[in-house]
Amino acid sequence: MISLMRSEALESPVVVENQYSENQQILDEVAQYLIQKNPYSSVSIARGSSDHAAQFFNFLMTAKLGKLTTSLSMSTLTLYQSTIDVSRSIGVAISQSGQSPDIIKPIDYMRSQNAPTFALVNDINSPLAKSAEWVIPLLAGPEKAVASTKSFIASLAASAGLIAAWKNDFELTRGLHHLPDDLVKAQQLDWTSPIEELKKAKRIMIVGRGYGLSLALEAALKLKETCGIQAEAFSAAEIKHGPQALIESGYPLLIFANRGPALHSMLDLAADMKDRGANVILAAPGFVKEKQLEIQSSHAEELDIITAIQSFYLMAEELSRSLGLNPDNQKNLSKITKTN
Repeated sequence: MISLMRSEALESPVVVENQYSENQQILDEVAQYLIQKNPYSSVSIARGSSDHAAQFFNFLMTAKLGKLTTSLSMSTLTLYQSTIDVSRSIGVAISQSGQSPDIIKPIDYMRSQNAPTFALVNDINSPLAKSAEWVIPLLAGPEKAVASTKSFIASLAASAGLIAAWKNDFELTRGLHHLPDDLVKAQQLDWTSPIEELKKAKRIMIVGRGYGLSLALEAALKLKETCGIQAEAFSAAEIKHGPQALIESGYPLLIFANRGPALHSMLDLAADMKDRGANVILAAPGFVKEKQLEIQSSHAEELDIITAIQSFYLMAEELSRSLGLNPDNQKNLSKITKTN
């Protein structure tokens, strides 16, 4: 019997296609509004997988629009009752359920300070959707598996859609148009080769850089959730600042070397870690001969992390089952988490 995690992950191309066609009007309206407001900075508000999507949104916004971005430590508002100057900022919350109080309260605060607020949310009837000034639906549909898959992919696509509309970026928009087909191709790639080795792993480092850091963070979380592996994500730029002291013979590293300016440094890191005796699993574009796993190239290189996580989700689900676990029933976890 197919797991919920797998079946929902396989829905991602349809989710992205529907989102692309149905959100154009709201994105155009939001883009015109943002062009008029011309905010100085953006504050992202999210937890868990949604925060990993927010990392992607923040990087894309800075890279494409030159805006400063901050990932809000929500407890500064919810617990410490701090006063924050958001006079030239926008607030962007990302959530699947839109239920957690520590996501909602910062949006309420920012609205009280007359700052523009946006919710990228799957449940458009949620408290978060009602709190935000603007709602961009993820349109992922019901997601029952505890480990989110299609809603994360929808969050990445919606983030890219917002930035593409704001900047009027033709290449990124074209990439989103073709993304459903690219996701189907990503689903057809064989990512099973590391499974036998990963079955022996109790811990693993997952490494990315640039857009790929969001990918590494999400992959690490999924290995914790579904496979019980102590997976930790690092930026490639940070590995040599301490974490490499843990590297010993056979230590597993999953390195995501997606296309873009960081590609060659990631390949150099993979070679260096191999020389140190690490068991390197290299995920890279098809033209990289040293790869163990192929990242399906999209029509805009900024979106390659979306095709990569699509392939990874299917591998993680299969790894979970091969370990005798149920990827839909992880201990101590629930679908909706509410924190203050």
